[in-house]
Amino acid sequence: MKRILGTSLIALALVACSNEPELNESASAPTPPAETPDAAADTSEPAADEQASFTVADAMAGSWRTDEEKARDAFRHPAETLEFFGVDGDETVVEIWPGGGWYSNILAPYLHKNGGQFVAATFDPAGSERAAKIVESYKANYAASPETFGDIQYVVYGSEAAPMGEPESADIVLTFRNVHNWMGGGHADKFFEEAYRILKPGGTLGVVEHRLPSSMEQDPSAASGYVHEDYVKGLATAAGFEFVEASEINANPADTADHPFGVWTLPPVSRTADRDGNTPEGFDPAPYLEIGESDRMTLKFVKPAPAEAPAESTDGE
Repeated sequence: MKRILGTSLIALALVACSNEPELNESASAPTPPAETPDAAADTSEPAADEQASFTVADAMAGSWRTDEEKARDAFRHPAETLEFFGVDGDETVVEIWPGGGWYSNILAPYLHKNGGQFVAATFDPAGSERAAKIVESYKANYAASPETFGDIQYVVYGSEAAPMGEPESADIVLTFRNVHNWMGGGHADKFFEEAYRILKPGGTLGVVEHRLPSSMEQDPSAASGYVHEDYVKGLATAAGFEFVEASEINANPADTADHPFGVWTLPPVSRTADRDGNTPEGFDPAPYLEIGESDRMTLKFVKPAPAEAPAESTDGE
């Protein structure tokens, strides 16, 4: 079984990262070229009792994930994050803009083995030639291993795209480090409205995003990649969501959010020059590598279920 995220997909994603603001973070997870895992690896369908015991930790340990992907677990805390969002394995879960597929490589196998359904809401292929190539490569890589990833379903999210999926078709909608992209594109409100529309009543919206300290001014276009936590909450509640809880699972107190190239100064991008190729005099990347990945908010929202009508009285008038 070849590892997901082949060379072509990574190259395309990194090109998109440096040239298209709407794709800059969600498509920027640098992962090495595809490798061939141990031929003895068992990719067969598990028995029913095995399905029930296939955990997020099992998916994280899968041979389809590269060592570089696994090294990022220490910053992204996928097991704790998915537990916080209430992903149990038998739901329909939509990941918005999966980019290179870092979270997809965990979610898809986990849901597949536990009777759930993974839905990838990709970039709009009509948006640009690069976006179309990224989507095509993403689909081709996952289609090659249905025994591991299952029958992934696809919808599209974009500023000009048609509605994302059927109304009330999802149990959980998740997005990781994308709100700043939608703010830059001027359609963050559309995302939250679409997420609300496709979620079932009582469904969960989980958001992870680079966090801007409240003491710093919010750029409406989020050019640095950082966003105020209250700003995200405001977008969600304006769309009809109720805020449930915040978690510090993905916090990094060492991140000051005031870096020369925004959040992309930090790993995994570790940018050392601006888009014109200019590096500030005396720039030293070492302190940013020491910080690690960004400080991130982790927010859970719910689509309210309609209030039940009171039972009719059987008493006589």
